[in-house]
Amino acid sequence: SDFIIFLSLSFFHYLFFHFPVRGCKIMNNSRKHFRNVSYKCVLSDVIQFVPEVFLFINRKDIIKMKRIFLVEDDKMIAKNLIRLLGAEGFHVIHAPAQEKALSLLDTESCDLALVDISLPDGNGFAVCTEIKGRGDTPVIFLTASGDESSVVTGLNLGADDYIVKPFRPRELVARIRTALRRMEHPRTVFEAGGLCVDTASGIVRKDGCEISLSPLEYRLLLIFVSHPSMILTREQLLNELWDAAGEFVTNNTLTVYIKRLREKIEQDPAEPEIILTVRGMGYRLGKGGYVSK
Repeated sequence: SDFIIFLSLSFFHYLFFHFPVRGCKIMNNSRKHFRNVSYKCVLSDVIQFVPEVFLFINRKDIIKMKRIFLVEDDKMIAKNLIRLLGAEGFHVIHAPAQEKALSLLDTESCDLALVDISLPDGNGFAVCTEIKGRGDTPVIFLTASGDESSVVTGLNLGADDYIVKPFRPRELVARIRTALRRMEHPRTVFEAGGLCVDTASGIVRKDGCEISLSPLEYRLLLIFVSHPSMILTREQLLNELWDAAGEFVTNNTLTVYIKRLREKIEQDPAEPEIILTVRGMGYRLGKGGYVSK
């Protein structure tokens, strides 16, 4: 509505200030000629003026819009993503392959990268490495179902998140907005009992040595790190894991993942100090806290 008002005022401003001048000059020759020519002159100039207004408005909008760098070789998926993200207020820069993506990084800036792991002339890992080498731009990987090893590799390279194809549009948009919000806050690490979790890079270290976690193990750890002072029930953990991973996690599966996670992060898994059991209630994180990096 603001744009329509602006365009209307500009149009009438032009008519009032330019129409009489042109008309007086032409009217000395012929009244008929005045009618035929002056309107054409005004219409011609207005037609030239309107695209400039649109261009001005569009440039302002593009400056404000968050820029998403999409690296996806599947034409249909790319087309639908561009349409979806455009409707959500994002400006999308698309590259269909690794070589094109690396080339665009030299000329285009972006606020977040959405990268397919499998590309026709390489893979998304090289693109992720290049992006992370230039700054802290968030990277979300698009991956095929069941490709856990590739996801772990991507997270170890510094990727911020991943989503499995076929994905739900609203979930993808939510993850993009979450990653962008994280960039607005100071980078932090969580430390507890010799464990160091860098939530920005996705790197987990135990006594200074990096450890490898599966995607679900990492998400489970993040749930505890995100609620350091809360007792989390099994139901809460199951709901959080379901929302985050989009996978069906049962009570038995949760027990197995907590056991595996403790084996990797605890000094003595039989006497845990980081993930504590609160009998009859659930689990909570041991002593620890966030430290600005």
